[in-house]
Amino acid sequence: MKLVRLLLACAFVGLLATPLHAASRKKAGLNLFCWSEYVPQEVIDGFTKETGIKVSVENYASNEEMLAKLLAGGAHYDLIQPSEYTTEALIKAGKLEELNLANIPNIKNLAPEFTKLPHDPEGKYSVPWMAGSVGIVVNTAKVKTPVKGYGDLFDGTHKKRIVVLNDNREIVSWALSFLDHSVNDITPETLQQCKPVLEKWLPQVKVYDSDSPKTELLNGDVDLGIVWSGEAAILYKKNKKFQYILPSEHAHRFIDSLAIPKGAANKENAEKFINYILRPEVSVKISDAFPYTNPNAEARKLLTKAQLANPASYPPGDPKLETFSDIGKTAKDIDKLVTDLKGQ
Repeated sequence: MKLVRLLLACAFVGLLATPLHAASRKKAGLNLFCWSEYVPQEVIDGFTKETGIKVSVENYASNEEMLAKLLAGGAHYDLIQPSEYTTEALIKAGKLEELNLANIPNIKNLAPEFTKLPHDPEGKYSVPWMAGSVGIVVNTAKVKTPVKGYGDLFDGTHKKRIVVLNDNREIVSWALSFLDHSVNDITPETLQQCKPVLEKWLPQVKVYDSDSPKTELLNGDVDLGIVWSGEAAILYKKNKKFQYILPSEHAHRFIDSLAIPKGAANKENAEKFINYILRPEVSVKISDAFPYTNPNAEARKLLTKAQLANPASYPPGDPKLETFSDIGKTAKDIDKLVTDLKGQ
């Protein structure tokens, strides 16, 4: 863990060595480094069948895991799936290739609200993959009392019946929201305020799982969870007893994108893949398998009424949602806080 912290800190002040030059590596295939349970095999197989480009896939469970491995230079990837604040950090650090948009004409299919985003205002380095939120799932067959927010979830009555994401920044953002702070208001003072809240909350958690938190809910091992909206959408589709609730305090809205690391050996192949997934008929396959919020306006036209009515995929009303901003080296303070509390 100390090594990870050091790598992250060094990266943002530009002290890491640049990766091996692309010209010295064999240009063949596509090395994709992506979130677990997020890229349908059907999409990968379709791309390979059409282009002849073989795709090698490696998974991660958090942005921090991806970032540490990427910046350590221990492996070389052609395409990654960073969330908004990680994309912002990589742009600042000069760690992403500028996209050749002439190779990505299908970018025209993006909905206007998913262009010119704060983490990449000119859209030069990233293309949205999927968006979503982080909220509370309640098995209403087991939990009969109302759960509207974090305070209800962690009131002590559900101890050891809760699964949450194994993501330190997410965990701290819930405490910040509970205390009526912005999820980006991260200072020594606000972290100190979060500490007693998390000291009360974390002992109530049974399972930490960012890969597939829905599994514990489906198996009946837990009754409630704080999960990715796509996981919640799958649960809701399987059984309406799994209700998705955006916390009354605030909720995190994430935007995961595709981006090409600096020095990628197969940049053109990566751009071909980006352009491929932006086809409406391909993008809708991603929604079918992993029902997050699809940023592709043309693909949304192909979704069924039931998909568009899923409250986890497309929350009704005007929910209070915030995206994360890059916080640089302050991430290590979050990591230390949560890690220390988990170890108590």
